[in-house]
Amino acid sequence: MSALRRKFGEDYQVVNTSDSMTFSAPVKRKRQRFVEKNGHCNVQHGNLGGETSRYLSDLFTTLVDLKWRWNLLIFILTYTVAWLVMASMWWVIAYIRGDLSNTGHDPSYTPCVANVYNFPSAFLFFIETEATIGYGSRYITEKCPEGIILFLFQSLLGSIVDAFLIGCMFIKMSQPKKRAETLMFSQDAVISQRDGKLCLMFRVGNLRNSHMVSAQIRCKLIKSRQTPEGEFLPLDQCELDVGFGTGADQLFLVSPLTICHEINTKSPFFDLSQRSLMNEQFEIVVILEGIVETTGMTCQARTSYTEDEVLWGHRFLPVMSLEEGFFRVDYSQFHNTFEVPTPPYSAKEQEEKSSLTSPTSIPIAPSLPSPLMGNRVGRRERLLSADHAEHPEDQASRLPSKLQRMSSTKEEHLWRALKTGTALPGGKASSTGDLSLSIQRLRSSSIPAVRQGQPEEQVKLLSLDFNAEEGDQVKHRQPAAISTITAATPAPVQFPLVGSRPEDNLPPKLRKMNADR
Repeated sequence: MSALRRKFGEDYQVVNTSDSMTFSAPVKRKRQRFVEKNGHCNVQHGNLGGETSRYLSDLFTTLVDLKWRWNLLIFILTYTVAWLVMASMWWVIAYIRGDLSNTGHDPSYTPCVANVYNFPSAFLFFIETEATIGYGSRYITEKCPEGIILFLFQSLLGSIVDAFLIGCMFIKMSQPKKRAETLMFSQDAVISQRDGKLCLMFRVGNLRNSHMVSAQIRCKLIKSRQTPEGEFLPLDQCELDVGFGTGADQLFLVSPLTICHEINTKSPFFDLSQRSLMNEQFEIVVILEGIVETTGMTCQARTSYTEDEVLWGHRFLPVMSLEEGFFRVDYSQFHNTFEVPTPPYSAKEQEEKSSLTSPTSIPIAPSLPSPLMGNRVGRRERLLSADHAEHPEDQASRLPSKLQRMSSTKEEHLWRALKTGTALPGGKASSTGDLSLSIQRLRSSSIPAVRQGQPEEQVKLLSLDFNAEEGDQVKHRQPAAISTITAATPAPVQFPLVGSRPEDNLPPKLRKMNADR
């Protein structure tokens, strides 16, 4: 016990679930089980009426299904009656032929069966013939054709009776029902958490060294219910998933295994809590099937668990230990469990609480285009970026903060220069094509249109003094979509404003050369 506490902690308490122990749980009235703990189905068939004749149509199976006392009685009576009937027939032949009156006084008289004088001698002759003993004192003579015919009939009938009764006894003795006696199930089932999920578990074991080939386990929930239409279904059967989809129901039953049923939304125990377990009435039927390795016959072992035999917040004790060169199974701890911390809520309540306490979902930022997607994705991204560029305010708000400050500073200098008519530092004549497309559109939206009635007034586009290092930094800091648009869009063509001459847009040196010409 101290070793178990060191292994599992001081908070765990070992619970012995054997029949000799008592529990502090409230005592409930024992109710009728559908399947007993030994696997016997507690069902009786009555009022068959004329359907009893169906049992005689399958007489061999009927005899095998009978209890041993009835089988032995039928076996003894069948042989006794057959021997008496056949001995009587030999006595009748001797009586009709007059063999009983001629007891050997006439040496020239040949009887049908030698040395048959009465019924006991006829009975002994039949036994010697049937058992092929042949003591030599009684035998059939060649002058008795009816005796030869009866001898052939006796041989055929004896073979049929021997094959039927001995075969029936052999099948009954070799039935795999006794093999199921060495397949163990835990006395109780437990409910606890495994891998963060609430699970119903029980344990199975094989006491023999011979294996169960293709062992498979199934579980049925037996519970009465009422349909929404008002129909009452007594002892309704519902399947419990013990790993059918994952293959966990196929067992390699060499050592004791713990069978697990996950309580999820598809489980009928989804609403079951520790409190509601005390008021429920159900029965879990466990069916273990497999092929006996020694005989090749299919064996089935059954047991059941009622609501009183389901322990909430318990777990089975380990029974496997590693010895020198082999693994040892301690079946003395097979039925024992220990308590573990388990929430008393149902799986449905736990799921609702986890959904309420879970954080809100964070929006996922759009991913940048991958170079492995080809030109098609690049064109699509450029089109999407161009659609966003139609709104300068929205596009400017998506730029990095440092680039926004630089753009706003350059726009203020440009606007101040346009209003005062002075040039910015550098004095180089340039067009807005030297700027990126996004800044051009931001600039075009901020420059007011030429007022009507003042055709002589023109707007001079002055150069922005961008040095090479600052321009490279801006280009590297621009988003991928704006960089793509800047590289793919050519500089716009300058057109003369309305009401002005083309010569006015030329530099002063070129205007002077034109005036000299």
